[in-house]
Amino acid sequence: MRLPVSFYARPALTVARELLGTHLVVEEGGWRRVGRIVETEAYVGEHDLACHASKGRTPRTEVLFGPPGRAYVYLIYGMYHCFNVVTDVEGVGSAVLVRAVEPVAGLPEDARTDGPGRLCRALGLTLAHNRWDLQDAALHLAPGEPVPEARVERGPRIGVDYAGEWAREPYRLWLRDSQHVSRPPSRRRRERP
Repeated sequence: MRLPVSFYARPALTVARELLGTHLVVEEGGWRRVGRIVETEAYVGEHDLACHASKGRTPRTEVLFGPPGRAYVYLIYGMYHCFNVVTDVEGVGSAVLVRAVEPVAGLPEDARTDGPGRLCRALGLTLAHNRWDLQDAALHLAPGEPVPEARVERGPRIGVDYAGEWAREPYRLWLRDSQHVSRPPSRRRRERP
């Protein structure tokens, strides 16, 4: 069972929260790899200076403007792939970055999935998956076990300091007790009342 297109056709921050606990499924070359999403980041539109859509429509960013329910895969630092799902209504350039997954099936025991580049490497996601319809059997998201709000942490996104005030928005969401998140919160932050 796949998440329907209507799941993605909502604001990025809503989708980022609802993706926690769902399963990212890649079935290619006779292999089935599955990871449970434990960390996401929302990029909410052209006005969000951390979002790639803030540069406008380009050949690279065109996919961000819809339709929802497509994969947006790009390369950073010339070597790491990042997997995103396109959200909101067509014409709004927004997406959710999947930052980390917990291995569920088909991954080697030593596979690291605690970061966007690592999870793409472990699941075999590359630029070849950019623009894929997430209703495809080979690449889709499936329902998982719902995550109670009490287990969800929120904080600023990672690696977007160039975006000024937008870098501090609490658009990164993760499972509090997961050992697979890309960057646990600092001790100081956890000790706050």
